[in-house]
Amino acid sequence: MNNRLPILFAVAALALFACAESHPDKPMNDNASSSSSASPQPDPRPTAGEPVQAKQVSSSGFDITPLPEPVVKELSKDLDPEELKVTCMAGTERAFTGKYWNLHDDGTYVCVVCGLPLFKSETKFESGSGWPSFYRPFDPAHVKTVEDRSLGMTRTEIRCTRCGGHLGHVFPDGPKPTGLRYCLNSAALNFIPEGKPIPPLKGTKHP
Repeated sequence: MNNRLPILFAVAALALFACAESHPDKPMNDNASSSSSASPQPDPRPTAGEPVQAKQVSSSGFDITPLPEPVVKELSKDLDPEELKVTCMAGTERAFTGKYWNLHDDGTYVCVVCGLPLFKSETKFESGSGWPSFYRPFDPAHVKTVEDRSLGMTRTEIRCTRCGGHLGHVFPDGPKPTGLRYCLNSAALNFIPEGKPIPPLKGTKHP
């Protein structure tokens, strides 16, 4: 077991570096193969040398101002190796192994990195894919899409608007009323049960 510790630390270090250096133009991997009708949008996160952006608030009242890369890197230090691999290195958990793929409790799924609400349980459905699947985000402004040309195909990657963490992909084979399937990694999420308040967002003084 002790011989594996240096390897785990090395993986964590590489993931933290990827969080600070990640860019939507780089190839990404994820769970399924298809294309989506959602239109990819550029990553709005400021880099270390750019000025801080004015505060942006979504229609649901949450601060979605893109976090600077140093802040994202600091927040990522609290993640476990699997969460780092998924959110910072666009990794993929194995199908039917994530902690939320078969969860049916009522509540809200938030970003594991920054805490931004991403999806509600009421829009979760059984896709048969082995990954948590939703047909609509908590708020459209909370999720950004990025064109992904990895694995020899074109897909639409989904990321947290605020921290840029990789979530999964969106496909045009979901149920009504949207016809979309947001296919996520459990490791990119935290679940807040119904009746419990959504914790303050991480990385900012504004909840």
